[in-house]
Amino acid sequence: MENFKNFLEIVEKRKSIRSYKSIEVEKEKLDYVLEAFRKAPSAKNLQPWKLVVITDKSIIKNLAVACNNQTFISEAPVVIVACAKEEEAYGRMGGYLNSYPIDIGISLEHLILAATEQGLGTCWIGAFNEKAVKEVIRAPENVRVVAATPLGYPNEQGRERNRKPIEEIISFNSY
Repeated sequence: MENFKNFLEIVEKRKSIRSYKSIEVEKEKLDYVLEAFRKAPSAKNLQPWKLVVITDKSIIKNLAVACNNQTFISEAPVVIVACAKEEEAYGRMGGYLNSYPIDIGISLEHLILAATEQGLGTCWIGAFNEKAVKEVIRAPENVRVVAATPLGYPNEQGRERNRKPIEEIISFNSY
């Protein structure tokens, strides 16, 4: 586990990792990040999600193909696919929006930051063929694949991420 002084250090340390060591992730660390996912809030606390945790190398290889041939995914000892049960989600956020993309976004980010704290790397995978991923993980028709992430020990530092100045993205009292 890494030694962080505060939460912002974890946020700063998190990078998209696209190269992984061939070291297995300890069960305790995997359980820890899965618990971080489970504890995340969701609209009306409906928790309309299911994670598919993949450790089988042949399934991971097929999943990398379904994720637009992002072969680096195959290096990771674990890949996690975040799925949503759309009909179980709150369907009227703001009067018009189904909550599942936001619910999964919050919970998967909990997992990703917990992984960073544990010295593990991740990479938010949003480029995939949903139908192909569903076939690989044998998901039912009514389930939506929202995102995936490889999980493992980084074999690189990850790239620095530029961020817009705070004055450009924050306003007070009106837009």
